[in-house]
Amino acid sequence: MRVVIYTRFSSHKQTEASTLGQLEVCRAYIRQKGYTEVGVYSDEATTGKNDNRPMFKQMLEDSKKKQFDIILVYQLDRFSRSRYDSAHNKHFLKKNGVKVVSAKEPISDDASGILMETVLEGMAEYYSAELSQKIKRGMDLKAKEFKFTGGGVPLGYRLNESKRFELNEDTAPTVVKIFEMYANGKTVAQINEYMNSRFIKTVLGKPFNKNSLTALLRNRRYMGIYIYNGEETPDKLPRIVSDELFLRVQLKLAENKKAPAKGRAKAEYILTPKLHCGHCKTNMVGISGTGRHGNKYNYYVCNKARRKECDKKSVTKQWAEDLVICKCKEILTDENIDKIANEVVSAHKREQDKGDYARLQTLLKDNERKRNNLMRAVAECDSEAVRRDFYSQLNTLSQERIEIEQQLAIQLRGRVLLTKEQIIQFLRELQKGNVEDLRKRKAFITVFVNEIYLYDRLITFILNAGAHKVEITEQLVHDIEQSNGVSNITNCGLPITNMIIYTLNPNTKKGGT
Repeated sequence: MRVVIYTRFSSHKQTEASTLGQLEVCRAYIRQKGYTEVGVYSDEATTGKNDNRPMFKQMLEDSKKKQFDIILVYQLDRFSRSRYDSAHNKHFLKKNGVKVVSAKEPISDDASGILMETVLEGMAEYYSAELSQKIKRGMDLKAKEFKFTGGGVPLGYRLNESKRFELNEDTAPTVVKIFEMYANGKTVAQINEYMNSRFIKTVLGKPFNKNSLTALLRNRRYMGIYIYNGEETPDKLPRIVSDELFLRVQLKLAENKKAPAKGRAKAEYILTPKLHCGHCKTNMVGISGTGRHGNKYNYYVCNKARRKECDKKSVTKQWAEDLVICKCKEILTDENIDKIANEVVSAHKREQDKGDYARLQTLLKDNERKRNNLMRAVAECDSEAVRRDFYSQLNTLSQERIEIEQQLAIQLRGRVLLTKEQIIQFLRELQKGNVEDLRKRKAFITVFVNEIYLYDRLITFILNAGAHKVEITEQLVHDIEQSNGVSNITNCGLPITNMIIYTLNPNTKKGGT
């Protein structure tokens, strides 16, 4: 199998697992499996909550070339902490014949493995949001002292040892020049040409363009204003341009560009890409619309229905999501929490026991057994020549032991110890929490829902559980359609059934176009 390694670490947690540390564990995994490494993609000081990662994007694009079969990550949250991004990108890679594998969290393809993976992904996304809150608290403390809180340092400034802004004498004059040129009638294109012809670069070391120059001209920090979380505090940064010059530039910008469209709050459609049309089986996607009185509405609509190729009516986003979350929460009883935790931990242990760690532990025990036998043989032997031979064998075994322990140390650094208590705590938070909390809503979808088929009077959930992996086939969907809301489904001894068929009340208001 041809493998590429993907590594990532965030600037706020560099000591947790450096890129080199991730590479070491991943390469040990490749050697143990007998795979072939064909490349490495690495993003540093970036978050896993979105896809704004240059090497990650390049890796997805390169997957189309069919030059590798597996993307190996140190841990699943290195690939993505976003449920939607993870599902979307794994689906994209699957079409290109590429699978995502975790070196720390070996996961099988059976039903237990699927359940374990979805719990791990759900926990990663859920606690990523919690981590973000902790990071924000740390940033709040820095902001109280008017220190740098992250992001880019604007052209014209630099950071001193205490992480406060100070003037950069080399680049501050460039900022003043840009403001003066624009205030005196030069266009953005003319200023870009002037700067680039003189090889003057942006703060990122790149040529100026329309976006970078316009952002610079709108940056209120140049008036000496410290900005954090939308709040402005005057006279906390070194001033680069006067208020009068800054105001002249803003008036020019307003004259040269029409007023921007009213900002639109971006709705998050948490059922995408798992929600499908029951009529034609294609994806249902999120759209928004504005009513006669200017109120904004959000819907899920069949992709083919948008092209007039299907008669499935759209449904309101809130109704569809509330229904799914409600049914998921019904699954999460105290009894099922205990069963799910036991199943996930058992699957986790089985996967760990099948890995290189278990093999090395066996070798270590075998080494210890051989050493004990030789020691007894030495004690009982009267021949000096034979004893010297035994001592030589003992030295060889001691060297082998050192090598095994070194390999075990590498494996331990890459070993996830997932306990039942951790799983229960996570599931309890979902069970007891506010179902309006977006973090919890997304975690429910990640952990429990595989696919959803929405009909006119029927909604079918294919769940991430069951004694066997559920393959969603045309025949399965056909059988569901013919059942009219009645199905013979057994639990098979696992925490929840493979499938829930829920008949909709025809009087329930779903909304529509």
